[in-house]
Amino acid sequence: MDILDYAFMQRALIAAALVGITAPAIGTYLVQRRQALMGDGLGHVAMTGVALGFVLQTSPVWMATLVAVVGAVGMELIRARGRTSGDVALAMLFYGGLAGGVMIINLGGGQTASLLGSMFGSITTVAAEDVTAMAILAAFVLAVAIGLRRQLFAVCQDEEFARVTGLPVRALNLLIAVTAAVTVTVAMRIVGLLLVSAMLVIPVAAAQRLTRSFATTLGLAMAISVTVSLTGTAATYYINVPSGATIVLLAIGVFVALTALSAPLARRRAKAALAAEAVCTRDDVKV
Repeated sequence: MDILDYAFMQRALIAAALVGITAPAIGTYLVQRRQALMGDGLGHVAMTGVALGFVLQTSPVWMATLVAVVGAVGMELIRARGRTSGDVALAMLFYGGLAGGVMIINLGGGQTASLLGSMFGSITTVAAEDVTAMAILAAFVLAVAIGLRRQLFAVCQDEEFARVTGLPVRALNLLIAVTAAVTVTVAMRIVGLLLVSAMLVIPVAAAQRLTRSFATTLGLAMAISVTVSLTGTAATYYINVPSGATIVLLAIGVFVALTALSAPLARRRAKAALAAEAVCTRDDVKV
């Protein structure tokens, strides 16, 4: 395969696989908490970190991670203390982060065009050091999302019940926010900061069309995400299309297809349930 003959495509495919695995790993919890747009807000605030990385001539990935984590912690603390509504805090991240990134890179003598690769994704921007950073960050995301899945699921399902059972709810909420921020920076080179929220949400939503349990949803969402990420990255090489947009459109296509497939499956399940109920009713009458 000639696609693997080029070092930049090898790096891009590895990065795409990391994005595909990590995005739904934390996205499943965000969907459960009805915070589907949190990734979008964190993507915007991470723009400030990318700009600082360019201006200070440091790694944009690590700088974006630092800034996104600070923003995520701030937003979660504001939400938890109830000083302002969650949507207002999210809006502040949206606009302040994007405006801060544009302002910083202009004051530093750069051009906003330098941010385009991070905003919309570009396989040619994935450097060897970026792959290393993404692998480290992805390992952290998976360790949290899978290693603490029972505790995180309990908090996302019912915070009050989790608190009664003795779980450190505030710490777990902060951990979810921080992990989401890390995931955003993992995905920025391939999907782009402005489109990363789609990969946190759409594969999970697509998996939910067919699954019922949390574990099955997580596994299928990862499979969908990895497939569309690798396919979209390969398509970028062969037909010269934007990687982030291609991956997101493929994910939407999978969601539409699974939604169409789930309708007859739901009808079959309903008929089976009615049949089982009828059998139970006849047995009760005989008794």
